[in-house]
Formats: sequence, C-alpha cells, structure tokens
Amino acid sequence: MIKKLIVAVLLTITCAANAQELNKQDVKNEVMRILDSINKAKLPETKSGGGVEEHWYDRISLRGYAQIRYNGLLSTNDKVSCDQCDRSWGTTSTAPDAKANNGLFIRRARLVFSGQVHPNLFFYFQPDFASSPSTGVQNFVQIRDLYVDVSFDPKKEYRVRLGQSKIPYGFENMQSSSQRLTLDRADGINSSIQNERDLGIFFYWAPAEIRKRFAMLVNDGYKGSGDFGVFALGVYNGQIANKLDGNRDLNVVARITYPFVVGSQIIEPGIQAYTGKWAFTGEISSGVSVDNPQYVKDQRVGATFVLYPRPFGVQTEYNFGTGPRYNTLTKHVDVTDLNGGYVLLNYKWDIKKMHVYPFAKFQYYDGGKKYEKDSRSYVVRDFQFGVEWQPIKAFELTAEYVLADRTFEDSALPINRQQGNVLRLQAQFNF
Repeated sequence: MIKKLIVAVLLTITCAANAQELNKQDVKNEVMRILDSINKAKLPETKSGGGVEEHWYDRISLRGYAQIRYNGLLSTNDKVSCDQCDRSWGTTSTAPDAKANNGLFIRRARLVFSGQVHPNLFFYFQPDFASSPSTGVQNFVQIRDLYVDVSFDPKKEYRVRLGQSKIPYGFENMQSSSQRLTLDRADGINSSIQNERDLGIFFYWAPAEIRKRFAMLVNDGYKGSGDFGVFALGVYNGQIANKLDGNRDLNVVARITYPFVVGSQIIEPGIQAYTGKWAFTGEISSGVSVDNPQYVKDQRVGATFVLYPRPFGVQTEYNFGTGPRYNTLTKHVDVTDLNGGYVLLNYKWDIKKMHVYPFAKFQYYDGGKKYEKDSRSYVVRDFQFGVEWQPIKAFELTAEYVLADRTFEDSALPINRQQGNVLRLQAQFNF
C-alpha cells in the first residue's frame, strides 16, 4: 500500500515537470490511475489479503411471517372446535347454549434467524410471538425452533441436527404453515406430535442435487415440505416442545422420502415411523385412571404420496398405530389402535406474477390425542374447500369453507358429537 502511494506521488511530480510534453488525454488517464490506487489503498488488509474481514454474524439472515384469522362467518354450530388446530375456532364450553365470542385472532407471528455461520455449521432460531398457552390467553413469546446442523462433507449431504426442531414424521407436519394451503394440519397425522416439534438429535442425508430440488419446490410455489433429508433417523424426548421430559425413554423416529422427476411432473412418495413411551404429566382429570402413566405405548407408521401441482396436484397421507385414548364407559385411558389420514387436491394457477391455488381436502381420524385432556377420544370426518390468492409474494389471502363432523370426548364431555359448517378467513404477510 505504501509503495503504491510513493509511486503515485512520483508519477504526479513527473507529470507536473513534463506537463508541456503531455496531451490532455494522457493527463486524464494518469489522474484516473492514481485515484484508483488511492481507493484501493483505503481498504484494510486482512491476513488472507481478501479485503474487509467477515464476521460470523454477517452471515445471519432474518425473515418471517404473520397470520391473522377470522373464524366466525356463516357458523352453524359454535361447539364445533379443534383445540389442536386453532383456539379461536368455536368453543369448548360445556354449557348447553354456549356460543363462541372470538373475533380477529393472530394465529402466528414468527421471525426466523438463520445462517451458515461456519462452513460446517448451520444455525436456525425461530420464536413465535403469538403462542397461546391456554384458551383466552394470547400472544406469548415461545421458542418454536432452536437448532444447529453440523455437516461432515463440503456438499453438506451428511448432517446431524441438534436442538428443538420438527420431528421427521409426515409430509404435512414438515411443511411450514406459511406454505400449507389448508389453514390447519390434519388430525390423523398431526395428533402424533403436538406442534410437530421436540428436543432431539437427528441424522439427515440427501444428495446435493436433491437438496436443491427440495428448495426449489418451496421457492417456486409448489408447496414443498422443505429439506428434511431423503433419509432421516433420530431420537427425541417424546414429550412435545418446550416441556420437560416425563421419563427417560427416548422416542426413535425414521423417515425415507424422495422427489422423483417424471416427465414434467414431480412425485414424492415416502414412509415414516416412530416408537416410544408417552408420559402423562398433568393431562389426566380426577377420577380418570391410567395404567403406568409414565410409560404408555406410543407407536405409529405412515405413508405419504405427493404429486406436486404442475399445475394439478395431489397430496395424501395415512398412518396406523397404537396410543392412549379415553374410554367413556370405564373412565379409563386405554392403549388402543388408531388410524387416520387425508387427501388433498389442489391446482396451481399462475396469472403473470400472481398465484391462485384452489383446493379441496377430506380428512379422517379415529383415535386419541395424548396431549389433550384425558387423552381425549376423537372421531373426525371433515371436508374443506378453499382458495389461496397470492397477488404478491409478500401477501396471501385464504378462504376456507369447512363441513365438520367431529366427535371429541373426555371426562367433562363424555357424549359429544358436533356437526357444523363455518367459513374461515386468513391473511398472511411474508417478509
């Protein structure tokens, strides 16, 4: 740097001494060269000689989304509700003439901090500012995801994830709520793991080419599930996220999925399974009995098939298993068989830069929900028809009409089959 400045000064002196011998163009060229040398000299040198030193925090990016809902239009029965899905939908009151008083509702408000902070370390942190710890209590901050991916090769095909993250079970469970067409996940699959997350350690493998394909299916508007590997294997607490483990029996989960290109279409079949022991820690009411409440069998196996919307799409999943379920006759939580799934039909209509996604879904579930009161017993048969309109990438509006037939029974509501229809609306902001 000093040598360049000395040379520049000497050249300037030489030019001044011989100005009468130079034409204007020569002077201009020499001045531009000297100024360029001075500008380069202003950059601080690093040990590698590569300019300004980059810090790990310079690699952290910030994005997020928020969802605002209204569930009160054209409701024919306010007692139709889904505690797992949306606490602003209907009412769980036991009063015979109970009505829902819910208005506009912030369903999600999330920020995502993420980045490749080291060639072999990826960091991801997602808090939710609209968590609802109980009915009527809104907008608490809660950690949704906090994990690191440690990779073992330059292409990052082999990696281990440590922390709180989604459990690799089911396509719709993996799919971000910012990507999903229907407002809520299906009971049959989502009843496996509340909020889809837990603390665990997971191994993921996928070829670099397929990792790019997973990213494309999300970024190009095909409603992909994200990159959770072609093969996944891991262990986790089995007690849901943000909650201490209730026993020392770790759950084990495995998943295999692959997005094939078939002509102009992309299909993704998959299979997944988990096994473990569920521990009740406060969900059981007085007068309800459970055998060995800290070690209740909890096992499932499921299959997935996705035809991505290019432009017509099909998404379907079904799973079978064994888990706890309230028995209304004996007031006992039994370990019983369960099964359920869904079929989603959708279409991707591109109008210049605008996207429209009409969809229809049927879901069925017959089983218990271990994390609800008394391991509440369910039989669900729902139809959903709707459309998502995305005029710009930063804004989406979804309208969904639900024809619900839901039986959900516990010690407080031992006979409770509710049927009804409702029009649900959601505005989503992406940033």
